[in-house]
Amino acid sequence: MARRRTFSVEFKREAVGLVRSSGQSASQVARDLGINSSVLTRWIREAQGEGSKAFPGHGRPRDEELAALKRELVRVKKERDFLKEAAAFFAKESK
Repeated sequence: MARRRTFSVEFKREAVGLVRSSGQSASQVARDLGINSSVLTRWIREAQGEGSKAFPGHGRPRDEELAALKRELVRVKKERDFLKEAAAFFAKESK
């Protein structure tokens, strides 16, 4: 199974810019760049609709939130384990 290729934001913007400035068709530019013409056409559509906010990336805000939640979970588990050990220690000392 072929691995899915990813392209940088700069590559996408330059490819769209090539179509707009060169006067060549999107399919010709796509062939020259070695990508599928439907991919380039979608990039052009996204660039027209979103403008400078086009190509936001791979969902980074969600990934950052997930990473922050995982870090918090690890911290809370450590606190819980510490409190369990402390409670057991003091319960043993009071006997």
